[in-house]
Amino acid sequence: MRYRRRRLKNDTTELNITAFMNLMVILVPFLLITAVFSPITIMELNLPPASSGELSSKKDLELEIILRKDALVVGDRNSGLIRRIKNNGGAYDLESLSQLLQQIKAQFPDKDNAMILAEATTSYDSLVQVMDAVRLVEVLQDESLVQAELFPDISIGDAPMAATARKRRKR
Repeated sequence: MRYRRRRLKNDTTELNITAFMNLMVILVPFLLITAVFSPITIMELNLPPASSGELSSKKDLELEIILRKDALVVGDRNSGLIRRIKNNGGAYDLESLSQLLQQIKAQFPDKDNAMILAEATTSYDSLVQVMDAVRLVEVLQDESLVQAELFPDISIGDAPMAATARKRRKR
């Protein structure tokens, strides 16, 4: 009887992982080959500052670009409207916006921030195109196109209601 007990204790069972290893040898290269490696770009955005109730000096420019359904409204939060750029055939006139922003940048070279305020119905594509026009401009330098920064520090927010919408709501 002793012989049987010793024999049972010495028997160890081995775990057969051959099938699992075969599966891993096939799956790992397959998953690596089919994975899509796409570059991720992160753009840091800031929220518009809360109104503090204090009056700013007239020298400070607080550039606002408001995306309306029919136009781009460029203004200074302190002094008001700078220019209203009407749409070209249903699309925003980004060329005129870029030219205006270049003129503003020439007057305020140290200013790096701008606020883009969009209506709720503004498409994402339009918002991104306007952001690109506000951030960068392509200039010709030494017979090649070079990107120059205009207002790279962009804040995004909701556009205030248009005057006509406010009048309709009051009725």
